[in-house]
Amino acid sequence: MDKYALIVAGGKGLRMGKELPKQFLLLAGKPILMHTLEQFYHYNVAMKLVLVLPLDHQDYWKELCETYQFTVPHQIATGGETRFHSVRNGLQWVTTKGIVAIHDGVRPFVSQQVIARCFEQAELSGSAIPVLPMIESVREYVGDGSISVDRTHYCSVQTPQVFDSVQLLKAYELPFSSQFTDDASVLEAAGYSLTLVEGNRENCKITTPFDLLVGDCLLDQLNK
Repeated sequence: MDKYALIVAGGKGLRMGKELPKQFLLLAGKPILMHTLEQFYHYNVAMKLVLVLPLDHQDYWKELCETYQFTVPHQIATGGETRFHSVRNGLQWVTTKGIVAIHDGVRPFVSQQVIARCFEQAELSGSAIPVLPMIESVREYVGDGSISVDRTHYCSVQTPQVFDSVQLLKAYELPFSSQFTDDASVLEAAGYSLTLVEGNRENCKITTPFDLLVGDCLLDQLNK
């Protein structure tokens, strides 16, 4: 089956406190987004990569590719008003039946093992959502106070979220809802079941200066 990966990078990077959108910030001397695309390319060079970017970021991205001699083959789709609309736009490049991964552009540390695990599970069951068990105590706001809840009933959700293309395309025919927090929630609303798989702890979403600092240290260790 054909394999696709939609890399969604529509963030403006406001939490970074910088003008440059976070996906373009340098990590070990190279834009974060390039590290992310390379992870999927190294997993499978035949995979069809689609980068979803806001229209006003696309020329800058092309300049970066020239500057850093970035040659990983990919198509560019134009981002939409929300992440839901951006993914819907990116799905226009899914032209054959296959398996489709949707991944945050600012998660450059997804492991090859997790990518493989997600694709293999999605081929079997139609979906694969990488998750991790909660390791900190969890509390729920109740009125003006809060109560302790059993953390074993919860997990944190990562990307890539990987789906059978037929189910995914059908789900994204739904009208937008503010309840769609990720792609799994869209598939769930369309009536499809979801399969959870183990993620990797390093697969953090880089959204703050602290995350960027940790990312630099992590890359330094991985390259030793």
